[in-house]
Amino acid sequence: MTDEPFPHRLRLTVPDPDAALSRAETRYRCSVASVERGEELAGTASTVSAFLLMEEPGPWGPAVLRCLRLPDAVRERAARWERELGLRPLLIRRPGRSPDSPRRVFVVNARHGWAQSATVDSLDAVAGWNLDAVASPDGVGLTPHPDPLVLACTHGRHDACCAERGRPVARALADAFGDLVWETSHLGGDRFAANLLVLPDGAAYGRLDAASAPGVVRDHLAGRVSLDHFRGRTTASWPAQYAEQVVRERLGETRLAAVSSRVLARDTQKAVVEVSVGGVPREVTVEIGESPEALLTCQAPRPATAPRYRVG
Repeated sequence: MTDEPFPHRLRLTVPDPDAALSRAETRYRCSVASVERGEELAGTASTVSAFLLMEEPGPWGPAVLRCLRLPDAVRERAARWERELGLRPLLIRRPGRSPDSPRRVFVVNARHGWAQSATVDSLDAVAGWNLDAVASPDGVGLTPHPDPLVLACTHGRHDACCAERGRPVARALADAFGDLVWETSHLGGDRFAANLLVLPDGAAYGRLDAASAPGVVRDHLAGRVSLDHFRGRTTASWPAQYAEQVVRERLGETRLAAVSSRVLARDTQKAVVEVSVGGVPREVTVEIGESPEALLTCQAPRPATAPRYRVG
Protein backbone atom coordinates (compact mmCIF):
# COMPACT_ATOMS: atom_id res chain seq x y z
CA MET A 1 0.00 0.00 0.00
CA THR A 2 1.33 3.36 -0.92
CA ASP A 3 1.82 6.22 1.51
CA GLU A 4 0.84 8.68 -1.22
CA PRO A 5 -2.61 10.25 -0.61
CA PHE A 6 -5.25 9.79 -3.33
CA PRO A 7 -3.11 7.37 -5.40
CA HIS A 8 -5.87 7.08 -8.03
CA ARG A 9 -5.52 10.74 -9.07
CA LEU A 10 -3.20 11.98 -11.79
CA ARG A 11 -0.31 14.13 -10.68
CA LEU A 12 0.38 17.23 -12.75
CA THR A 13 3.99 18.07 -13.48
CA VAL A 14 4.72 21.80 -13.47
CA PRO A 15 7.23 22.70 -16.22
CA ASP A 16 10.58 23.88 -14.99
CA PRO A 17 11.12 27.36 -16.53
CA ASP A 18 14.88 27.07 -16.13
CA ALA A 19 14.88 23.80 -18.07
CA ALA A 20 12.77 25.37 -20.84
CA LEU A 21 15.18 28.29 -21.05
CA SER A 22 18.11 25.88 -21.21
CA ARG A 23 16.49 24.05 -24.14
CA ALA A 24 15.89 27.35 -25.95
CA GLU A 25 19.48 28.37 -25.45
CA THR A 26 20.70 25.17 -27.12
CA ARG A 27 18.76 25.81 -30.35
CA TYR A 28 20.93 26.75 -33.30
CA ARG A 29 20.95 30.47 -33.96
CA CYS A 30 22.64 31.56 -37.18
CA SER A 31 23.43 35.06 -35.88
CA VAL A 32 25.32 33.64 -32.89
CA ALA A 33 27.20 31.17 -35.09
CA SER A 34 28.16 33.95 -37.53
CA VAL A 35 29.79 35.95 -34.77
CA GLU A 36 31.57 32.85 -33.47
CA ARG A 37 32.97 32.22 -36.99
CA GLY A 38 34.27 35.79 -37.10
CA GLU A 39 32.30 36.52 -40.26
CA GLU A 40 32.71 40.08 -41.56
CA LEU A 41 29.75 42.39 -42.16
CA ALA A 42 31.38 44.32 -45.01
CA GLY A 43 30.16 43.38 -48.46
CA THR A 44 26.96 41.63 -47.37
CA ALA A 45 24.15 44.11 -48.14
CA SER A 46 21.55 42.81 -50.58
CA THR A 47 22.21 44.27 -54.03
CA VAL A 48 18.87 45.96 -54.72
CA SER A 49 18.21 49.46 -56.04
CA ALA A 50 14.39 49.64 -56.08
CA PHE A 51 11.89 48.69 -53.39
CA LEU A 52 8.11 48.37 -53.07
CA LEU A 53 7.07 48.70 -49.41
CA MET A 54 3.50 47.64 -48.60
CA GLU A 55 1.97 48.12 -45.17
CA GLU A 56 0.49 44.86 -43.93
CA PRO A 57 -0.01 44.39 -40.17
CA GLY A 58 0.53 40.66 -40.39
CA PRO A 59 1.28 38.04 -39.32
CA TRP A 60 3.49 37.49 -42.35
CA GLY A 61 4.19 34.18 -44.04
CA PRO A 62 7.76 32.95 -44.61
CA ALA A 63 8.01 34.60 -48.08
CA VAL A 64 6.46 37.88 -49.27
CA LEU A 65 5.28 36.62 -52.65
CA ARG A 66 3.62 33.59 -51.07
CA CYS A 67 2.01 35.56 -48.24
CA LEU A 68 -1.73 34.97 -48.50
CA ARG A 69 -2.47 38.22 -46.70
CA LEU A 70 -1.55 39.99 -49.93
CA PRO A 71 -4.28 40.03 -52.62
CA ASP A 72 -3.63 37.52 -55.39
CA ALA A 73 -3.44 40.23 -58.05
CA VAL A 74 -0.87 42.17 -56.02
CA ARG A 75 1.30 39.08 -55.53
CA GLU A 76 1.18 38.39 -59.26
CA ARG A 77 2.07 41.98 -60.19
CA ALA A 78 4.81 42.19 -57.56
CA ALA A 79 6.36 38.98 -58.87
CA ARG A 80 6.43 40.45 -62.38
CA TRP A 81 7.84 43.77 -61.15
CA GLU A 82 10.60 41.98 -59.28
CA ARG A 83 11.42 39.76 -62.26
CA GLU A 84 11.29 42.45 -64.96
CA LEU A 85 12.10 45.70 -63.11
CA GLY A 86 14.25 44.49 -60.21
CA LEU A 87 11.69 45.94 -57.78
CA ARG A 88 12.02 44.18 -54.40
CA PRO A 89 8.68 43.79 -52.58
CA LEU A 90 8.76 44.15 -48.79
CA LEU A 91 5.99 44.08 -46.20
CA ILE A 92 6.13 46.73 -43.51
CA ARG A 93 4.23 47.54 -40.34
CA ARG A 94 4.53 49.86 -37.43
CA PRO A 95 6.30 48.37 -34.38
CA GLY A 96 3.57 46.72 -32.35
CA ARG A 97 1.49 46.11 -35.52
CA SER A 98 -0.29 48.60 -37.78
CA PRO A 99 -4.03 49.27 -38.01
CA ASP A 100 -5.90 47.28 -40.65
CA SER A 101 -6.55 50.35 -42.84
CA PRO A 102 -5.74 52.65 -44.47
CA ARG A 103 -2.36 51.36 -45.66
CA ARG A 104 0.83 53.21 -46.61
CA VAL A 105 2.71 52.11 -49.72
CA PHE A 106 6.15 53.38 -50.74
CA VAL A 107 8.12 53.02 -53.95
CA VAL A 108 11.83 53.77 -53.53
CA ASN A 109 14.77 54.07 -55.89
CA ALA A 110 18.00 54.05 -53.89
CA ARG A 111 20.21 54.67 -56.93
CA HIS A 112 18.49 57.96 -57.68
CA GLY A 113 17.71 58.68 -54.02
CA TRP A 114 13.96 59.17 -54.16
CA ALA A 115 10.97 57.79 -52.28
CA GLN A 116 7.33 58.28 -53.24
CA SER A 117 4.23 57.15 -51.39
CA ALA A 118 0.47 56.75 -51.43
CA THR A 119 -2.20 55.88 -48.89
CA VAL A 120 -4.74 53.27 -49.97
CA ASP A 121 -7.81 51.81 -48.31
CA SER A 122 -6.82 48.36 -49.53
CA LEU A 123 -3.66 46.91 -51.05
CA ASP A 124 -5.84 45.73 -53.94
CA ALA A 125 -5.26 49.19 -55.44
CA VAL A 126 -1.54 48.46 -55.92
CA ALA A 127 -2.30 45.87 -58.59
CA GLY A 128 -3.58 48.64 -60.86
CA TRP A 129 -0.42 50.79 -60.65
CA ASN A 130 2.04 51.32 -63.46
CA LEU A 131 5.54 51.16 -61.99
CA ASP A 132 7.46 50.77 -65.24
CA ALA A 133 9.27 54.08 -64.57
CA VAL A 134 10.74 52.89 -61.26
CA ALA A 135 14.28 53.09 -62.67
CA SER A 136 13.88 56.71 -63.77
CA PRO A 137 15.26 59.66 -61.77
CA ASP A 138 11.79 61.23 -61.62
CA GLY A 139 9.80 58.45 -60.00
CA VAL A 140 6.48 56.77 -60.74
CA GLY A 141 4.07 59.66 -60.19
CA LEU A 142 3.20 59.12 -56.52
CA THR A 143 3.57 61.76 -53.81
CA PRO A 144 7.22 62.56 -52.98
CA HIS A 145 8.18 61.32 -49.51
CA PRO A 146 10.92 63.58 -48.10
CA ASP A 147 11.69 61.70 -44.87
CA PRO A 148 14.02 58.72 -44.46
CA LEU A 149 12.52 55.27 -44.00
CA VAL A 150 14.18 53.30 -41.19
CA LEU A 151 13.40 49.61 -41.66
CA ALA A 152 14.17 47.02 -38.96
CA CYS A 153 13.82 43.39 -40.04
CA THR A 154 11.54 41.45 -37.67
CA HIS A 155 10.47 38.63 -40.01
CA GLY A 156 10.33 35.77 -37.54
CA ARG A 157 8.52 33.35 -39.87
CA HIS A 158 11.49 33.67 -42.22
CA ASP A 159 14.18 33.27 -39.55
CA ALA A 160 14.04 33.17 -35.76
CA CYS A 161 17.00 35.54 -35.36
CA CYS A 162 15.13 38.27 -37.23
CA ALA A 163 12.35 38.28 -34.65
CA GLU A 164 14.39 37.62 -31.53
CA ARG A 165 16.94 40.32 -32.32
CA GLY A 166 14.91 42.59 -34.58
CA ARG A 167 11.87 43.32 -32.44
CA PRO A 168 13.77 44.89 -29.51
CA VAL A 169 15.64 47.03 -32.05
CA ALA A 170 12.40 48.13 -33.72
CA ARG A 171 10.89 49.12 -30.35
CA ALA A 172 13.98 51.07 -29.32
CA LEU A 173 14.10 52.90 -32.64
CA ALA A 174 10.38 53.70 -32.55
CA ASP A 175 10.85 55.23 -29.10
CA ALA A 176 13.71 57.36 -30.41
CA PHE A 177 12.58 58.26 -33.94
CA GLY A 178 8.80 57.76 -34.03
CA ASP A 179 7.16 57.55 -37.43
CA LEU A 180 10.44 57.20 -39.33
CA VAL A 181 10.58 53.59 -38.16
CA TRP A 182 8.92 50.50 -39.63
CA GLU A 183 9.25 46.79 -39.07
CA THR A 184 9.98 45.01 -42.35
CA SER A 185 10.01 41.56 -43.86
CA HIS A 186 13.21 39.76 -44.89
CA LEU A 187 16.07 42.09 -45.88
CA GLY A 188 18.68 39.39 -46.53
CA GLY A 189 21.48 38.14 -44.31
CA ASP A 190 19.54 36.60 -41.42
CA ARG A 191 22.81 35.65 -39.74
CA PHE A 192 23.68 39.35 -39.33
CA ALA A 193 20.56 40.12 -37.29
CA ALA A 194 19.43 42.49 -36.11
CA ASN A 195 19.40 44.04 -39.57
CA LEU A 196 18.50 47.58 -40.53
CA LEU A 197 18.00 49.33 -43.88
CA VAL A 198 17.76 53.10 -44.29
CA LEU A 199 16.03 54.29 -47.47
CA PRO A 200 16.30 55.96 -49.87
CA ASP A 201 20.03 55.96 -49.07
CA GLY A 202 20.21 52.18 -49.45
CA ALA A 203 22.48 51.86 -46.38
CA ALA A 204 22.40 48.49 -44.62
CA TYR A 205 23.53 47.84 -41.05
CA GLY A 206 23.80 44.61 -39.06
CA ARG A 207 24.44 43.08 -35.63
CA LEU A 208 22.45 45.79 -33.90
CA ASP A 209 20.73 45.61 -30.56
CA ALA A 210 18.43 47.92 -28.64
CA ALA A 211 21.40 49.73 -27.09
CA SER A 212 23.42 50.33 -30.26
CA ALA A 213 20.70 50.88 -32.88
CA PRO A 214 19.57 54.41 -31.88
CA GLY A 215 23.14 55.71 -32.05
CA VAL A 216 23.67 54.11 -35.47
CA VAL A 217 20.51 55.73 -36.82
CA ARG A 218 21.34 59.05 -35.20
CA ASP A 219 24.74 59.02 -36.89
CA HIS A 220 23.21 58.03 -40.21
CA LEU A 221 20.65 60.83 -40.11
CA ALA A 222 23.57 63.20 -39.49
CA GLY A 223 25.25 61.88 -42.65
CA ARG A 224 27.71 59.44 -41.07
CA VAL A 225 27.96 55.66 -41.25
CA SER A 226 28.80 53.54 -38.21
CA LEU A 227 31.64 51.41 -39.57
CA ASP A 228 31.34 48.71 -36.88
CA HIS A 229 27.81 47.89 -38.08
CA PHE A 230 27.91 48.89 -41.76
CA ARG A 231 27.15 46.09 -44.24
CA GLY A 232 27.32 48.27 -47.34
CA ARG A 233 25.24 50.17 -49.88
CA THR A 234 22.56 48.17 -51.66
CA THR A 235 23.35 49.99 -54.92
CA ALA A 236 26.90 48.57 -55.03
CA SER A 237 28.02 45.02 -55.81
CA TRP A 238 29.42 42.93 -52.96
CA PRO A 239 33.09 43.35 -53.96
CA ALA A 240 32.51 47.11 -54.32
CA GLN A 241 30.85 47.27 -50.90
CA TYR A 242 33.83 45.48 -49.43
CA ALA A 243 36.32 47.77 -51.18
CA GLU A 244 34.48 50.84 -49.95
CA GLN A 245 34.58 49.55 -46.38
CA VAL A 246 38.32 48.85 -46.57
CA VAL A 247 39.01 52.37 -47.82
CA ARG A 248 36.71 53.91 -45.22
CA GLU A 249 38.47 52.06 -42.41
CA ARG A 250 41.95 52.95 -43.66
CA LEU A 251 41.06 56.64 -43.93
CA GLY A 252 38.68 56.83 -41.00
CA GLU A 253 36.08 58.16 -43.46
CA THR A 254 32.53 57.97 -42.11
CA ARG A 255 30.75 60.57 -44.25
CA LEU A 256 27.99 58.72 -46.06
CA ALA A 257 28.07 60.81 -49.24
CA ALA A 258 31.87 61.06 -49.49
CA VAL A 259 32.46 57.55 -50.88
CA SER A 260 31.43 56.04 -54.21
CA SER A 261 32.75 53.19 -56.32
CA ARG A 262 32.66 51.43 -59.65
CA VAL A 263 33.90 48.02 -60.71
CA LEU A 264 36.58 48.30 -63.39
CA ALA A 265 37.08 44.58 -63.99
CA ARG A 266 35.91 41.32 -62.46
CA ASP A 267 36.29 37.59 -62.84
CA THR A 268 35.61 34.63 -60.58
CA GLN A 269 38.71 35.23 -58.43
CA LYS A 270 39.05 38.98 -58.11
CA ALA A 271 37.49 42.38 -58.79
CA VAL A 272 39.26 45.65 -59.47
CA VAL A 273 37.25 48.46 -57.88
CA GLU A 274 37.77 52.19 -58.16
CA VAL A 275 36.77 53.79 -54.86
CA SER A 276 36.43 57.57 -54.87
CA VAL A 277 36.66 59.51 -51.62
CA GLY A 278 35.83 63.17 -51.91
CA GLY A 279 36.33 62.89 -55.66
CA VAL A 280 39.80 61.32 -55.35
CA PRO A 281 39.91 57.81 -56.93
CA ARG A 282 41.77 54.86 -55.45
CA GLU A 283 42.11 51.47 -57.14
CA VAL A 284 41.45 48.46 -54.91
CA THR A 285 41.84 44.81 -55.87
CA VAL A 286 39.44 42.54 -54.01
CA GLU A 287 40.18 38.81 -53.95
CA ILE A 288 37.04 36.68 -54.10
CA GLY A 289 36.84 33.37 -52.28
CA GLU A 290 34.42 31.21 -50.31
CA SER A 291 33.88 30.76 -46.61
CA PRO A 292 33.96 27.28 -45.06
CA GLU A 293 30.60 25.53 -45.18
CA ALA A 294 28.19 26.44 -42.39
CA LEU A 295 24.48 26.62 -41.65
CA LEU A 296 23.75 30.14 -42.88
CA THR A 297 20.19 30.41 -41.53
CA CYS A 298 18.51 29.03 -38.43
CA GLN A 299 16.52 26.47 -40.45
CA ALA A 300 19.04 25.76 -43.20
CA PRO A 301 18.63 22.12 -44.35
CA ARG A 302 22.34 21.73 -45.08
CA PRO A 303 25.62 23.66 -44.77
CA ALA A 304 26.56 26.08 -47.55
CA THR A 305 29.34 28.49 -48.40
CA ALA A 306 29.16 32.28 -48.66
CA PRO A 307 31.36 34.71 -50.60
CA ARG A 308 34.43 35.88 -48.72
CA TYR A 309 36.57 38.87 -49.71
CA ARG A 310 40.07 40.04 -48.95
CA VAL A 311 42.21 42.99 -49.95
CA GLY A 312 45.95 42.40 -50.02
